[in-house]
Amino acid sequence: MLDILYTDNHHLVVNKPAGLLVQGDTTGDETLLDVAKAHIKETTGKPGNVFLGLVHRIDRPVSGAVLLARTSKAAARLSDQFRRGIPKKTYLAIVSGKTRDHDTLEDNISRVANSSSSRIDPKGKASRLEYLRIGFRDGQSLLQIQLDTGRHHQIRVQLASRGFSILGDMRYDSTITFPDRALALHAHHLQFEHIVEKTPCHAVASVPDTWPNWARDIAEDIPAPRS
Repeated sequence: MLDILYTDNHHLVVNKPAGLLVQGDTTGDETLLDVAKAHIKETTGKPGNVFLGLVHRIDRPVSGAVLLARTSKAAARLSDQFRRGIPKKTYLAIVSGKTRDHDTLEDNISRVANSSSSRIDPKGKASRLEYLRIGFRDGQSLLQIQLDTGRHHQIRVQLASRGFSILGDMRYDSTITFPDRALALHAHHLQFEHIVEKTPCHAVASVPDTWPNWARDIAEDIPAPRS
């Protein structure tokens, strides 16, 4: 089942489950693009190939809102929005330890050579995020994270470098597993600009059922965004 958060003739936002690739890789596993195209074809009865353009990504073990373009014009305009930093992305994460109430993290990050990992590197690209701790239980903090830049594994690297690994993120020093080999990292809210009307569009993705009840309860009480 495809969890559609927002759709019109130009845009499609879906709540990607953890474990599903956004686009194909060497594994040949099914992707979000495959599932979304099949859904559109089935529900619209459209003959021939279905166009969907990928304008941003989230990691395979991460869940949450992903925006796809339904036309080539939308793909070009939305890609330009992401290049200019117009879309706003808010994540939820559960990390080990008690963080500060709120903080702004600024680092330089680079990809590790011959690896799919990233690291803090003075010669890397400037990276910035802000977080607010909105819950704490059993030695774990629930964070609401505003991502200001979009570096590879940025949230995972910046938090882990300060001793707050995301649950399930064994790549970055977590010692606590999470259900379905997922990370406790979720793209909760996405705001972008409608390509025709130029008005703000919002999509809010519910956290997975596998998250702890206490964290899900807090997430459900987060106020709806305002335009």
